[in-house]
Amino acid sequence: EGARTVAKSAADEGVQRFVQLSAIGASSESEAAYAQSKAAGEAAVLEAIPQAVILRPSIVIGPEDDFFNRFAKMAALAPALPLVGGGETLYQPVAVQDVAQATCEALENPECGGEIYELGGPDIFSFKNLMEIMLRHTGQKRILAPLPFFAAQLISRFTQFLPNPPLTPDQVIMLRSDNIADDKLPGLGDLGIAPTPIESVLPHYLSRFKSR
Repeated sequence: EGARTVAKSAADEGVQRFVQLSAIGASSESEAAYAQSKAAGEAAVLEAIPQAVILRPSIVIGPEDDFFNRFAKMAALAPALPLVGGGETLYQPVAVQDVAQATCEALENPECGGEIYELGGPDIFSFKNLMEIMLRHTGQKRILAPLPFFAAQLISRFTQFLPNPPLTPDQVIMLRSDNIADDKLPGLGDLGIAPTPIESVLPHYLSRFKSR
């Protein structure tokens, strides 16, 4: 409802250009509540402002991200990191500065109106690959322990009640699907943006997790 309220208010004020940040995987047919809510937000925005631009990034990385920072903090406390489903889920991490640039381009270029863009970085990695890269940058040595989906689903029923839960049932559902840009939809290249490799981003903030 938040997206609907903002978009309707903008439309009432005569706003012609509007960008909605959504997420890859947004779908009203998904079993995941998160993906359903993103799809509902997109639909509400486009209903209010048909020329709005929808941006769906993969996982967004940068100094304050909730991906690498989360797992680096977890690795600082635990001897092992779980690989749900064996860590085979694919991701296409996109740098926060690329998403910001895409947002500006979508606002400034009227030809973007009504389009849905899926934003991914230049490379695709499995979750296991990303954990290995993170540990290399932090200098942490941790066991990467495969965790079957059924076990993760069971554990998540309990961990979902923790403050800032490390795993929820909804996240387990989402981990069953790859999080990569659909090549049938426009992306960063169509906005004139060269995606930034993660190796150009991670050293700037993961180094703080190295042991002194």
